[in-house]
Amino acid sequence: MLTRHKAKHTMETTKELKLAVLIDADNVPYSNIKGMLEEVAKYGTPTFKRIYGDWTKPTLSGWKTVLLENAITPIQQYSYTVGKNSSDSALIIDAMDILYTGGVDGFCIVSSDSDFTRLATRLREAGMKVIGIGEKKTPSPFIASCNKFIYIEILHKEAKYQAQVKTTAKASTKKDFLPVAKIDEELILLISESINDIAEEDGWVFLGVLGNLILKKQPDFDPRNYGHKKLLDMIKTIDGIEIDKRPTGKNNISHFYVRTK
Repeated sequence: MLTRHKAKHTMETTKELKLAVLIDADNVPYSNIKGMLEEVAKYGTPTFKRIYGDWTKPTLSGWKTVLLENAITPIQQYSYTVGKNSSDSALIIDAMDILYTGGVDGFCIVSSDSDFTRLATRLREAGMKVIGIGEKKTPSPFIASCNKFIYIEILHKEAKYQAQVKTTAKASTKKDFLPVAKIDEELILLISESINDIAEEDGWVFLGVLGNLILKKQPDFDPRNYGHKKLLDMIKTIDGIEIDKRPTGKNNISHFYVRTK
């Protein structure tokens, strides 16, 4: 059973996904867009990069240089109603067009707006992988409708922290990133219950399989939220979980397994 899970996990991570990146300019900051696109590149190749907004509005002027530098195509959507996000309808229509004609494997929706919840759900129903990127204030329905949701604050903090480390040459021994959340009892319970859900008879679970299950239960789960680069690093800080390192015999590569004590 575990071997089958590992094979599936390997297949999913090695396949290069073709992604449509659709950005809601009204609901995300333009700072560190480079970091956002670098994050997207971890999951696949952007074949579409479009951003939606009313470009006649002075509030979006900061995006213009960023778009040229990152080869993002701006889509004009006039604000017909005061106070209403003009980007919604254009982004949703384009997403459905791409779904049926674009030949992509997944979508990355960059927004903090819950109005895209139904779109994300519909894309997943069509077999698409949906990655969300938005601020920590993003409503939970949109987060839950994505396969994975990444907080923009993590990308900001990551860039700032790495620059600080590079300047001072002093890295923290405990944290790889500046955290935006704390490891609390609720998170520890989520991890423990997930281990028990899929544990073999001896109690051990392959770490990669555990990470996939936690992500299915909580799409915004990311070790970086808690200041750690990898799940293994985070689990090492939690009491009550045992870690077993098992060599594979190939190029000094080891697999890690965990179980509750």
